Amino acid sequence: MLEDVKKTAEQKMQKSIEALRNDLQKVRTGRAHTGLLDHVMVDYYGSAVAVNQVASVSLGDAHTINVQPFEKDMVSKVEKAIRDADLGLNPATNGQLIRVPMPMLTEERRRDLTKIVRTEGEGAKVAVRNVRRDANDALKKLLKDKEISEDDERRAQDVVQKLTDQAVADIDLLLQAKEADLMAV
Repeated sequence: MLEDVKKTAEQKMQKSIEALRNDLQKVRTGRAHTGLLDHVMVDYYGSAVAVNQVASVSLGDAHTINVQPFEKDMVSKVEKAIRDADLGLNPATNGQLIRVPMPMLTEERRRDLTKIVRTEGEGAKVAVRNVRRDANDALKKLLKDKEISEDDERRAQDVVQKLTDQAVADIDLLLQAKEADLMAV
């Protein structure tokens, strides 16, 4: 039972870190990467579909994403979806190929993005702390039901706290790396 609580807590904390890692990839740094368009949805015959489902997304160079729709009639829809996605991108169509240049970031925009990154990181830390609280509640319930001893509960809480500390440290490292990436000119 104790192992189940520890394992569940560890898995949930890792999921929180992975979610943060995915969220940080969406924050633009001035360099192009295909993951930037992963969450852009296109109207494909009446249903919302991700861009990478209706087009080939690749890097043209360090500052350009190339998007090539699989169907000719999807070019304008994909271009409109990228423009409307509120990513600050302005795609340009060249026949069948849509080029999405990455505008250079201003100092002010970099600071704004750093604040966004910190907010995302704080959200991930809160999620990790909530997992710790849930694990500790589960341990207290086991103690109350007399399934474990007080010593076992104390040791398990210490382990859960160490897992929490490690997860928070991992989140801080991710944030530092992203902030350094954002502020690099």
